[in-house]
Parts: sequence; structure tokens; C-alpha cells
Amino acid sequence: MSKPQPLNHTREQITSLDNDLLALLAKRRELSLDVARSKEVDIRPIRDTIREKELLARLVKQGREQGLDAHYVISLYQSIIEDSVLNQQAYLHGRANPQTQQQQYCVAYLGARGSYSYLAASRYCDRRQVEMQDLGCQSFDEIVQAVESGHADYGFLPIENTSSGSINEVYDVLQHTSLAIVGETTIEVGHCLLAKSGTNINDVKTVYAHPQPISQCSRYLSQHGDLKLEYCSSSAEAMDMVCNAQDNSVAAIGSSEGGALYQLEAIESGLANQKINQSRFIVVARKAVDVPEQLPAKCTLIMATGQKPGALVEALLVLKARNLNMSKLESRPIPGTPWEEMFYLDIDANLSSEPMQAALKELERTTRFIKVLGCYPCETVNPTQLTNSQLMIEPSTSKVSTIASAASTKEKRYSKEYKTQATEVVCGQLNIGNNHLAAVAQLHLPFEITAFEQRAKTLKEAGFQAVVIQGLSQQSELLVSLSQFKKTLDQFGLVCILMVEHETDLAVAAQLADAIILSGTQMYNQAILTQLGSLLLPVIVERNTMASVDDLLDAAEVVLSQGNQQLALCESGVSTLNNSGKPSLDLAALVQLKTASHLPVLVNPSYAVETAQLAGFSTAIRQLGGDGIIVNLANVEQAGNSEEQQTLLNDLLNNLYR
Repeated sequence: MSKPQPLNHTREQITSLDNDLLALLAKRRELSLDVARSKEVDIRPIRDTIREKELLARLVKQGREQGLDAHYVISLYQSIIEDSVLNQQAYLHGRANPQTQQQQYCVAYLGARGSYSYLAASRYCDRRQVEMQDLGCQSFDEIVQAVESGHADYGFLPIENTSSGSINEVYDVLQHTSLAIVGETTIEVGHCLLAKSGTNINDVKTVYAHPQPISQCSRYLSQHGDLKLEYCSSSAEAMDMVCNAQDNSVAAIGSSEGGALYQLEAIESGLANQKINQSRFIVVARKAVDVPEQLPAKCTLIMATGQKPGALVEALLVLKARNLNMSKLESRPIPGTPWEEMFYLDIDANLSSEPMQAALKELERTTRFIKVLGCYPCETVNPTQLTNSQLMIEPSTSKVSTIASAASTKEKRYSKEYKTQATEVVCGQLNIGNNHLAAVAQLHLPFEITAFEQRAKTLKEAGFQAVVIQGLSQQSELLVSLSQFKKTLDQFGLVCILMVEHETDLAVAAQLADAIILSGTQMYNQAILTQLGSLLLPVIVERNTMASVDDLLDAAEVVLSQGNQQLALCESGVSTLNNSGKPSLDLAALVQLKTASHLPVLVNPSYAVETAQLAGFSTAIRQLGGDGIIVNLANVEQAGNSEEQQTLLNDLLNNLYR
């Protein structure tokens, strides 16, 4: 056995390799700009996802030959590809707007150096290789005024966070400014507890922080209830307070990168409630910019639809008719106009495109007010993914491999090419699909059997055909209780649908249910999907909040491939940057699913839509080709007294069947 070389020598070799890697990464970045110059001439799209997949597949294979894990290679090169895409976009955007090309930008942002706004602005300027002259401000209004007056070239405004949701104050500011949105950027927010060098966590008595980080770290702070919270106007102010403190009894919540500017160290990290915590910023300027057609673009506009039934739905249908995807919808009250709201929309389109221009013209005719706030390059770079077979992590003899092989056939079982006639799911008096609209109520265990009989009667009279029962794993004496509920539902001709949220729920559901709905939390569970495919019961698969439309269809393919053709899909909302802990209803996905598949699609708006808006959304579901609605009765119970609840249900179902 050879004698190991000295540690210092090994470290020197690693340092040398690191230097070589950095030089190669810099060279690769230069070459990616040569690619951008070529695309500028040929007017080709920035991304070529087919080539990206081929590249990743080849690198995974080569990496495996070198003893490197596939996921390690994928993670590394996804970051490299993202950097390449964003640099190419910045280059082409700058070329299309020569008036913005300067050696130095004066940028107004919230707080002082070290704040998250400062870090976002710095990275934005670094990517464009310009020097940043920073102008810290105390409020969002001050940022806007600095740009409007010409004291700053750009203003950075935080618009939303994955943990705490939308920042309403910024939306209110946007109502009253003439500035245009010219860009966006998203940064990872890594909240740390920052203190002076040598501070122990037990020394800290007071924590300084901006209200947003306090909200985003509420779980950590609740576990340390003895800490006194002091609110600051920015994270930078909080760090400055700690830096100037006389002892080690104070700390601040901020980033380690920002803390370093104040000679502070992170004594605790990972404070945020959510593991993935990102903040999106918009960039505002005095003049709008042009976005080259090969760049992915986003349009932000505001509109007021007026107070009439279905007004918002009509506006959204204008976008749907032109195949325009709305990636964000936010509402804010109009000052001085009680009960009316202004809607903010992000649309994935270039303002100069024909569909967007046509949609704007029609919206100008049908809305009370509409204004484009800006068109700018979209900086969301979705990572290129490889299939499990491409990652070479599946044994060829496994059941999962067989399923993946079946799902890769030319004609997918869920597609209209495979089956031209629309599927109709039939279960007792419940018919879903093929021009049959279904109304399904959703209840959560436990509830009293004595009160349930009257509720079942009311639901049947209202027009519901089925009831989803959720919470199987939380119910004691499950079989006896569910048998009683099932008998009551049978008595009133209501179909019993049991929700499977855990693998242990499946045995009970298969024994007692008329139909099964698979919770979105289990949509990726291949074992459950396979078992559902072998049942003779109708199955509904709910979309996972992080799943793409293709992911949902792939899950459907697994069920269909096992023999069960009585299958429906359910859209219940997807995770976005809109609201903390609340998904956004993806009606565009409904249209995509109905276009791509013969399977019926139900929509459950209860998780994403305010109770008062449910009736309006039932109209949208019908008009967009949905096959029915699932209504969580817990939401309806918040509508007021029993009479008001009944009115809401009547309006909802009348709009659905109209």
C-alpha cells in the first residue's frame, strides 16, 4: 500500500485544479456569448432544449465512466446552462436597446448596502458587466421618485417571495407611476442569524429584522419565543444596528453575504420556513425597452374590468382564445372606489407579437381601464430534465422500467391519437366527460354521522352527484365509520369517492369506495399509480402543485398502462410566487389537458380561489371545456349563515350547468 502524500501537497493540487476550473468556466462563458452573436444574426431562440437534453445525457454517461454520480453532473451543468442562458439574454437585450448601454448605472433600491435589494441589484449589474452606483432608499415611494426625477437610472422593487407571498405595497405604488418595467431578477434568500464575531446563540436577547424576513422565519422565531423582535426598515438597517451595538446580546436576520459587509458572522443559518426561499424583483426605468423576438418575454399589465358578473372571466377568455399564458394574476383595491379591484397580470408573451397586440385591442374595448406596465425578458430558466432511463438509474428488469418504457411509446394512451373519442367515466349516477358535467362536494373527516344525513340530503338537492371524503388516515374506527357514511351516501344516490393521501389509505379505499381520487401529494408515487391501474374502480388523479402538465399526463399513462381506462384528471392549482402557502389555479393547464388528452378533467378551485369567487370560476371551467368541479365544503361554510351558503352553492352550480 503506497504512503499517502502530505495534506498540504494535496491541498495545493486541489487549489490548482480549482484555478483551472474557474479559467475553463470563464472561457465557456465567453463562447456562450459567441453563440448569442450567432443567434442575433440568425434570429434563433435562446434555448435549444433538445440540444440541452442531448448534452446532459452525454455528460451523464461520460461522468459515470469517470465515477461521477449522475445527479451531481446534472446539478452542476443545470447551473452552467442557466448562467449561459441569462448571459446570452442580457447580451441580446442590450444589443436591441443601445440607449441603455452605459459603463455605469445608478440604481435605487430599498435599504443600504447588504440588503437583499442591494444584492439583487448588484447581480443584475454584474451580469451586464457594468459598474453600479448605488442609491439606498427608505421606502418604495422614494425608489420610484428617484427614478422619475432622473436621480437614478433604474429602481429595484421586490414584487413577491415564495415564502411570504406578494408584496402589496409595491403593487399599490405601480398604480400611480409612469415608469416602465424593463427587467426582472430572482435571487435565493438565505436567511441567517447574524451577530458579531464570537457571539453564542445563548447570548442573543434581541433580534433586528425587516418585517418580511420576520414573516418568512416565523417558525424559527416561534421556537425561540424569548427573543425580543425589533422591526427595521431594511435588512441593512438591522445589520447596521448589530454592528454598532455595544455588546453581543443582539443579532440581525439577513444574508451571510450582506452580513460580511458589516463584519457579522452567521451563528444560525437556514432560518426560513421554506427550504426554497426566493424573492423576485422587478426593474423600473423612465422609458420602456424593446425585447428581441428570440428572447422569452413577459408582459405586465393592469386592468379594471368593472362590476358585472363574469367580467374577469371574459377578459381571461380573450387571452385563452389567443393561446396566451397568464403566469400571474393579482388583485388590489382601487383607492376611493369601494369594492372594486385593479388586476395585475403577467403574460408570457412579447408585447410586439400579433397575439398580444390583438388581445390588447380587444381588452381595450371590453375593460374599464387597461395599461401595459412593461415588456421585458423573462429570467425564469426552467432546468432541463432527463428521464430516469437517460439518467441510467433504473434496473432494466424493474416494474418501474417497464412502466417508463410503456410511457415512451409513440402514441400515449392518454392522447387523442391513441383514442379519438372522449373518455366518459361512469360511476353510479356520476358521469364525467364526453359532454357530461360533474359536481362533486369535498368533506374532511371527522364529522358526525347524525349531522351527515341532512348534509347529504342538502347536497343531493343542490345538484351534486358525488362526495369526496378526505382524511382517511386521521379517522379512528375507520371501517365502521366509513361504512355508515357510505350507506348514507347510497341512500341519497351520491357516489362515494375516497381520497388516498398515504399508501396506507389505499387498502381501505379499494374496499369501500365507489371511486378513488389520488391526492396530488402522491401523484409521483409509481407504486400507488400502478395499483390504481389494476383496480376496477374509477380513478381521479390530482395534479401535484409542483408538477407540469406533462408530469400529470405521465402519471395518467402509468394508470392506463395497467388496464384501468376509467380515469379522470383533476387540476387543483400549482405553486407559484403569488401567495404564501396558497397555490394558483392553472386554467391554462385545463386547456392544455383537454387539447392533448381524451381524458375528462375536473377542476378543484377550492385551494386557490377565494370563496366569494367560486361561482365565477365555475363559469370559466365550463367555458374552457372542463368536465366538472370539486367544491370543498369547508370553504363554503366560511361564506356566512346557512342561507348564504346555499345561495353560493346554487350560484356555483347554476353557472356550471348554464
